[in-house]
Amino acid sequence: MVVASEQELTLRLTDEHKLLRDAVRDFAQNEIVPIAAEFDESGEFPLDTIRKMGAMGLMGIEVPEEYGGAGMDALAYVLTMIEVARADASHSTIVSVNNSLYCHALMKFGTEEQKQRFLKPVASGEKIGAYSLTEPMSGSDAGTMASRAVLNTARTHYVINGRKSWVTSGPVADLILLFTMTEPEKKHKGITAFVIEADRTGFIRGKKEPKMGIRASATSELVFDNYECPVENVLGEVGAGFKIAMTVLDAGRIGIASQALGLAEAAYEASLNYAREREAFGEPIGQFQMIQAKIADMKTRIEASRLLIYNAVLAKERGKISGERYTLEASMAKLFASETAMFVTHQAVQIHGGMGYSKELPVERYFRDAKITEIYEGTSEIQRIVIARSELGLR
Repeated sequence: MVVASEQELTLRLTDEHKLLRDAVRDFAQNEIVPIAAEFDESGEFPLDTIRKMGAMGLMGIEVPEEYGGAGMDALAYVLTMIEVARADASHSTIVSVNNSLYCHALMKFGTEEQKQRFLKPVASGEKIGAYSLTEPMSGSDAGTMASRAVLNTARTHYVINGRKSWVTSGPVADLILLFTMTEPEKKHKGITAFVIEADRTGFIRGKKEPKMGIRASATSELVFDNYECPVENVLGEVGAGFKIAMTVLDAGRIGIASQALGLAEAAYEASLNYAREREAFGEPIGQFQMIQAKIADMKTRIEASRLLIYNAVLAKERGKISGERYTLEASMAKLFASETAMFVTHQAVQIHGGMGYSKELPVERYFRDAKITEIYEGTSEIQRIVIARSELGLR
């Protein structure tokens, strides 16, 4: 990434980017691919490989080195996500939450003390971070959340009660970025962000979700039963939680778009190989025009997704200079790449025929994993609303 000024910002892979990409690719193909099916089947959290990625600096890629990160840019993060997702979507989900939802929030809104206490151990991979916004009856409409944080009379801590759901890394996270109501009458303007320490009394890990895909990425409910959170753990200003949540999701959407692209690439490469090797009626199925049409559509959507992601990376880097958000670019990248992942993995199953439906090959896992990219960090429907409102000038 070369930065001269906001107007002259350009995107290119430097030698450092290429070295990172190649190192992540080598690790992912040699360390993650051999265990991906096993962990998908068992649903166990792949702690050993996550720790190894932490040692490589992959759990805090854009975090400065003084806070335990790698001190690289948004393009480095995207390249990492693509390579990890090509090997296994579950691993990439854990990397995404750690980097773009937890670390990004602490970097942008945390105090110096909070960065030292809560960012450094997560960015270095020593601890695992999580992000908790959704509740059983509150998803895209965060203003309806039922959990509550009440300031005690001595004004030393908040007492938090409530139940959160669909918390990625919830069963294993050491630190959680929690969004809950402090002023319910203000709805979304009454939400506050807190850094939750999982070793405190009143923090309970709830039901682990039996998911269709990304099964090795542990997801669960979190229950808060009179949990006492010190006032110094408030992230940003009281009542600014919704703004923080949405700002952080911009970064998260670039991460999920990159994950979707990595998944699509893996399914596409498997399909190419199969189309060259599988024979029917005396010739490779890649000779048939119906298969060729699928290959052409898959490749075109993959490359279009890549360009939208790179466009979002440029917008994010511009935002570091101007302070402007990159919501539109992130939403377009996430929408198109996630729907591309579903399209490509669906076509991959079709190209593989019966073998695409079998667990003997990873294609069926790619298909199951791809679906979640259209849901988390904002559904495709929400992305379309965000994009349209931006273009129409609506708030």
